[in-house]
Amino acid sequence: MSFQASQDKQAVTVIGLGPMGTAMTEAFLAAGHRVTVWNRTAAKADALVAKGAERAATVEEALAANELVVLSLTDYDAMYAILGPATAALSGRVLVNLSSDTPARAREAAAWAESHGARHLTGGVQVPPSGIGSPGSSTFYSGPRDVFEAHRHTLQVLTGTDFRGTDPGLAALYYQLMMDVFWTTMTGYLHAVTVADAHGITAEEFLPYASSIVASVPNFLTFYTPRIDAGRHDGDVDNLAMGAASVDHVVHTTEDAGVDSSLPTAVLEIFHRGLDRGHAGDSFTSLIGTFRKPVA
Repeated sequence: MSFQASQDKQAVTVIGLGPMGTAMTEAFLAAGHRVTVWNRTAAKADALVAKGAERAATVEEALAANELVVLSLTDYDAMYAILGPATAALSGRVLVNLSSDTPARAREAAAWAESHGARHLTGGVQVPPSGIGSPGSSTFYSGPRDVFEAHRHTLQVLTGTDFRGTDPGLAALYYQLMMDVFWTTMTGYLHAVTVADAHGITAEEFLPYASSIVASVPNFLTFYTPRIDAGRHDGDVDNLAMGAASVDHVVHTTEDAGVDSSLPTAVLEIFHRGLDRGHAGDSFTSLIGTFRKPVA
Protein backbone atom coordinates (compact mmCIF):
# COMPACT_ATOMS: atom_id res chain seq x y z
CA MET A 1 0.00 0.00 0.00
CA SER A 2 1.35 3.44 -0.90
CA PHE A 3 0.17 6.83 0.29
CA GLN A 4 -0.39 9.91 -1.87
CA ALA A 5 1.31 13.05 -0.56
CA SER A 6 -0.78 16.21 -0.48
CA GLN A 7 0.71 19.45 -1.77
CA ASP A 8 -0.78 21.48 1.10
CA LYS A 9 0.72 19.31 3.83
CA GLN A 10 4.09 20.14 5.36
CA ALA A 11 6.91 17.86 4.26
CA VAL A 12 8.77 16.10 7.07
CA THR A 13 12.08 14.32 7.55
CA VAL A 14 12.20 11.40 9.99
CA ILE A 15 15.61 10.27 11.21
CA GLY A 16 15.64 6.94 13.07
CA LEU A 17 13.47 4.06 11.87
CA GLY A 18 13.07 1.84 14.89
CA PRO A 19 9.51 0.78 15.76
CA MET A 20 8.61 4.33 16.88
CA GLY A 21 10.16 6.12 13.91
CA THR A 22 8.53 3.65 11.53
CA ALA A 23 5.11 4.20 13.12
CA MET A 24 5.56 7.97 12.90
CA THR A 25 6.55 7.80 9.24
CA GLU A 26 3.52 5.66 8.44
CA ALA A 27 1.26 8.14 10.26
CA PHE A 28 2.67 11.08 8.31
CA LEU A 29 2.30 9.21 5.03
CA ALA A 30 -1.27 8.20 5.84
CA ALA A 31 -2.10 11.85 6.53
CA GLY A 32 -0.77 12.90 3.15
CA HIS A 33 2.63 14.34 4.12
CA ARG A 34 5.70 13.91 1.96
CA VAL A 35 8.25 12.16 4.15
CA THR A 36 12.00 11.82 3.71
CA VAL A 37 13.59 9.10 5.85
CA TRP A 38 17.09 8.15 6.90
CA ASN A 39 18.39 5.36 9.10
CA ARG A 40 21.88 4.07 9.83
CA THR A 41 20.77 0.66 8.60
CA ALA A 42 19.42 1.72 5.22
CA ALA A 43 17.42 -1.48 4.67
CA LYS A 44 15.03 -0.47 7.46
CA ALA A 45 13.64 2.15 5.09
CA ASP A 46 12.74 -0.34 2.35
CA ALA A 47 9.15 -1.00 3.46
CA LEU A 48 8.51 2.70 4.03
CA VAL A 49 9.89 3.63 0.62
CA ALA A 50 7.50 1.07 -0.87
CA LYS A 51 4.69 2.99 0.83
CA GLY A 52 5.77 6.32 -0.59
CA ALA A 53 8.55 7.65 1.63
CA GLU A 54 11.65 9.16 0.03
CA ARG A 55 14.97 7.67 1.09
CA ALA A 56 17.86 10.05 1.79
CA ALA A 57 21.28 8.66 0.97
CA THR A 58 23.01 10.70 3.70
CA VAL A 59 22.14 12.56 6.87
CA GLU A 60 23.02 15.80 5.11
CA GLU A 61 20.54 14.98 2.36
CA ALA A 62 17.86 14.13 4.93
CA LEU A 63 18.38 17.46 6.71
CA ALA A 64 18.43 19.44 3.48
CA ALA A 65 15.14 17.92 2.31
CA ASN A 66 12.84 19.63 4.81
CA GLU A 67 12.72 22.30 7.49
CA LEU A 68 10.91 20.01 9.95
CA VAL A 69 13.08 17.12 11.14
CA VAL A 70 11.71 14.54 13.58
CA LEU A 71 14.34 12.59 15.52
CA SER A 72 13.33 9.17 16.85
CA LEU A 73 16.53 7.82 18.38
CA THR A 74 17.54 5.81 21.42
CA ASP A 75 18.89 8.82 23.30
CA TYR A 76 20.70 12.11 22.80
CA ASP A 77 24.07 10.40 22.43
CA ALA A 78 22.69 8.84 19.25
CA MET A 79 21.61 12.30 18.08
CA TYR A 80 25.12 13.70 18.53
CA ALA A 81 26.65 10.68 16.82
CA ILE A 82 24.39 11.09 13.79
CA LEU A 83 24.09 14.88 13.51
CA GLY A 84 27.52 15.80 14.85
CA PRO A 85 29.30 15.16 11.55
CA ALA A 86 26.53 17.03 9.68
CA THR A 87 26.32 20.29 11.65
CA ALA A 88 26.81 22.37 8.50
CA ALA A 89 23.38 21.15 7.34
CA LEU A 90 21.53 22.08 10.54
CA SER A 91 21.05 25.79 9.89
CA GLY A 92 17.39 26.67 9.44
CA ARG A 93 16.13 23.26 10.55
CA VAL A 94 13.57 22.60 13.28
CA LEU A 95 14.64 19.54 15.25
CA VAL A 96 11.73 17.84 17.00
CA ASN A 97 13.68 15.56 19.29
CA LEU A 98 11.44 12.70 20.37
CA SER A 99 14.35 10.68 21.76
CA SER A 100 14.34 9.91 25.47
CA ASP A 101 16.86 11.47 27.84
CA THR A 102 17.14 13.68 30.91
CA PRO A 103 15.95 17.29 31.31
CA ALA A 104 19.55 18.51 31.66
CA ARG A 105 20.59 16.79 28.45
CA ALA A 106 17.56 18.23 26.63
CA ARG A 107 18.65 21.73 27.63
CA GLU A 108 22.19 21.01 26.46
CA ALA A 109 20.89 19.68 23.15
CA ALA A 110 18.74 22.76 22.59
CA ALA A 111 21.73 25.02 23.14
CA TRP A 112 23.85 22.83 20.85
CA ALA A 113 21.25 22.95 18.08
CA GLU A 114 20.89 26.71 18.36
CA SER A 115 24.67 27.13 18.16
CA HIS A 116 24.45 25.52 14.73
CA GLY A 117 21.50 27.63 13.56
CA ALA A 118 18.71 25.14 14.30
CA ARG A 119 15.68 25.36 16.59
CA HIS A 120 15.00 22.51 19.01
CA LEU A 121 11.72 21.19 20.37
CA THR A 122 11.97 18.55 23.08
CA GLY A 123 9.33 15.86 22.97
CA GLY A 124 8.26 13.07 25.29
CA VAL A 125 5.99 10.53 23.63
CA GLN A 126 3.60 8.98 26.15
CA VAL A 127 2.56 5.94 24.12
CA PRO A 128 4.23 2.92 22.47
CA PRO A 129 4.46 2.74 18.67
CA SER A 130 0.99 1.17 18.50
CA GLY A 131 -0.45 4.39 19.94
CA ILE A 132 0.96 6.66 17.22
CA GLY A 133 -1.84 8.15 15.15
CA SER A 134 -4.44 7.54 17.87
CA PRO A 135 -6.53 10.60 18.88
CA GLY A 136 -6.26 9.65 22.55
CA SER A 137 -2.46 9.57 22.55
CA SER A 138 -0.34 12.47 23.74
CA THR A 139 3.20 13.83 23.59
CA PHE A 140 4.81 16.40 25.87
CA TYR A 141 6.57 19.28 24.09
CA SER A 142 8.72 22.14 25.34
CA GLY A 143 10.94 24.76 23.79
CA PRO A 144 10.33 27.92 21.77
CA ARG A 145 6.58 28.59 21.74
CA ASP A 146 6.58 30.08 18.26
CA VAL A 147 8.28 26.99 16.85
CA PHE A 148 5.78 24.70 18.55
CA GLU A 149 2.79 26.72 17.31
CA ALA A 150 4.16 26.81 13.77
CA HIS A 151 4.35 23.02 13.61
CA ARG A 152 1.62 21.93 16.03
CA HIS A 153 -0.83 20.92 13.30
CA THR A 154 1.72 18.62 11.69
CA LEU A 155 2.81 17.12 15.02
CA GLN A 156 -0.81 16.37 15.89
CA VAL A 157 -0.76 13.78 13.12
CA LEU A 158 1.33 11.67 15.51
CA THR A 159 -0.48 12.27 18.82
CA GLY A 160 -2.20 14.98 20.76
CA THR A 161 0.19 17.74 21.82
CA ASP A 162 0.74 18.89 25.40
CA PHE A 163 2.99 21.97 25.48
CA ARG A 164 4.63 22.25 28.91
CA GLY A 165 6.57 25.50 28.51
CA THR A 166 9.53 27.22 26.94
CA ASP A 167 12.18 25.49 29.08
CA PRO A 168 13.56 22.77 26.76
CA GLY A 169 13.93 20.42 29.73
CA LEU A 170 10.26 20.41 30.74
CA ALA A 171 9.01 17.86 28.21
CA ALA A 172 11.80 15.48 29.21
CA LEU A 173 11.07 16.11 32.88
CA TYR A 174 7.36 15.33 32.57
CA TYR A 175 8.18 12.24 30.53
CA GLN A 176 10.64 10.96 33.15
CA LEU A 177 8.12 11.67 35.92
CA MET A 178 5.64 9.47 34.07
CA MET A 179 8.28 6.78 33.64
CA ASP A 180 9.10 6.99 37.37
CA VAL A 181 5.49 6.09 38.17
CA PHE A 182 5.15 3.56 35.35
CA TRP A 183 8.28 1.48 35.95
CA THR A 184 7.91 1.52 39.73
CA THR A 185 4.29 0.37 39.40
CA MET A 186 5.00 -2.29 36.79
CA THR A 187 7.99 -3.66 38.71
CA GLY A 188 5.76 -3.96 41.78
CA TYR A 189 3.20 -5.78 39.65
CA LEU A 190 5.82 -8.24 38.38
CA HIS A 191 6.99 -8.87 41.93
CA ALA A 192 3.44 -9.60 43.07
CA VAL A 193 2.90 -11.93 40.09
CA THR A 194 6.08 -13.81 41.07
CA VAL A 195 4.87 -14.27 44.65
CA ALA A 196 1.46 -15.37 43.35
CA ASP A 197 3.11 -17.90 41.04
CA ALA A 198 5.07 -19.34 43.97
CA HIS A 199 1.69 -20.20 45.47
CA GLY A 200 0.26 -21.68 42.27
CA ILE A 201 -1.77 -18.59 41.33
CA THR A 202 -1.49 -17.67 37.65
CA ALA A 203 -1.18 -14.13 36.33
CA GLU A 204 -4.59 -14.61 34.72
CA GLU A 205 -6.17 -15.51 38.07
CA PHE A 206 -4.49 -12.54 39.74
CA LEU A 207 -5.41 -10.08 36.95
CA PRO A 208 -8.78 -8.83 38.26
CA TYR A 209 -7.29 -8.17 41.70
CA ALA A 210 -4.21 -6.42 40.30
CA SER A 211 -6.50 -4.34 38.09
CA SER A 212 -8.67 -3.46 41.07
CA ILE A 213 -5.81 -2.11 43.18
CA VAL A 214 -4.42 -0.12 40.25
CA ALA A 215 -7.88 1.29 39.50
CA SER A 216 -8.09 2.58 43.08
CA VAL A 217 -4.89 4.63 42.76
CA PRO A 218 -6.46 7.73 41.10
CA ASN A 219 -8.73 8.15 44.12
CA PHE A 220 -5.71 8.15 46.44
CA LEU A 221 -3.88 10.63 44.21
CA THR A 222 -6.89 12.94 44.21
CA PHE A 223 -7.15 12.77 48.00
CA TYR A 224 -3.48 13.31 48.81
CA THR A 225 -2.56 15.88 46.14
CA PRO A 226 -4.01 19.01 47.82
CA ARG A 227 -2.55 17.92 51.15
CA ILE A 228 0.89 17.46 49.61
CA ASP A 229 0.77 20.86 47.91
CA ALA A 230 -0.25 22.41 51.24
CA GLY A 231 2.64 20.68 53.03
CA ARG A 232 0.21 18.69 55.18
CA HIS A 233 0.97 15.09 56.13
CA ASP A 234 -1.76 14.53 58.71
CA GLY A 235 -1.99 11.03 60.12
CA ASP A 236 -5.79 11.10 60.32
CA VAL A 237 -6.33 8.58 57.50
CA ASP A 238 -3.08 6.62 57.52
CA ASN A 239 0.19 6.78 59.39
CA LEU A 240 3.72 5.73 58.60
CA ALA A 241 3.96 3.22 61.45
CA MET A 242 0.96 1.33 60.06
CA GLY A 243 2.43 1.49 56.56
CA ALA A 244 5.77 0.12 57.75
CA ALA A 245 4.04 -2.80 59.44
CA SER A 246 2.15 -3.53 56.22
CA VAL A 247 5.29 -3.48 54.09
CA ASP A 248 7.05 -5.67 56.66
CA HIS A 249 4.31 -8.27 56.15
CA VAL A 250 4.89 -8.10 52.39
CA VAL A 251 8.61 -8.72 52.93
CA HIS A 252 7.97 -11.79 55.11
CA THR A 253 5.30 -13.14 52.74
CA THR A 254 7.82 -12.81 49.91
CA GLU A 255 10.60 -14.54 51.83
CA ASP A 256 8.27 -17.34 52.93
CA ALA A 257 7.47 -17.94 49.25
CA GLY A 258 11.16 -18.24 48.40
CA VAL A 259 11.01 -15.13 46.21
CA ASP A 260 13.61 -12.34 46.02
CA SER A 261 12.53 -9.72 48.57
CA SER A 262 14.92 -6.93 47.55
CA LEU A 263 12.13 -4.76 46.12
CA PRO A 264 9.80 -4.65 49.15
CA THR A 265 12.85 -4.57 51.45
CA ALA A 266 13.97 -1.38 49.71
CA VAL A 267 10.52 0.11 50.29
CA LEU A 268 10.62 -0.94 53.95
CA GLU A 269 14.03 0.69 54.36
CA ILE A 270 12.59 3.97 53.10
CA PHE A 271 9.68 3.68 55.55
CA HIS A 272 12.12 3.05 58.40
CA ARG A 273 14.07 6.16 57.46
CA GLY A 274 10.85 8.11 57.79
CA LEU A 275 10.19 6.54 61.18
CA ASP A 276 13.72 7.47 62.29
CA ARG A 277 12.92 11.07 61.39
CA GLY A 278 10.01 11.02 63.83
CA HIS A 279 7.11 10.61 61.40
CA ALA A 280 5.52 7.46 62.85
CA GLY A 281 2.21 9.26 63.45
CA ASP A 282 2.25 11.18 60.17
CA SER A 283 0.89 10.06 56.82
CA PHE A 284 3.13 7.99 54.59
CA THR A 285 3.21 11.08 52.32
CA SER A 286 5.73 12.51 54.82
CA LEU A 287 8.25 10.26 53.01
CA ILE A 288 8.58 13.14 50.54
CA GLY A 289 10.87 14.71 53.13
CA THR A 290 12.89 11.49 53.29
CA PHE A 291 13.38 11.48 49.54
CA ARG A 292 14.63 15.04 49.50
CA LYS A 293 18.37 15.40 49.83
CA PRO A 294 19.38 17.74 52.67
CA VAL A 295 20.47 21.19 51.54
CA ALA A 296 24.23 21.62 51.89
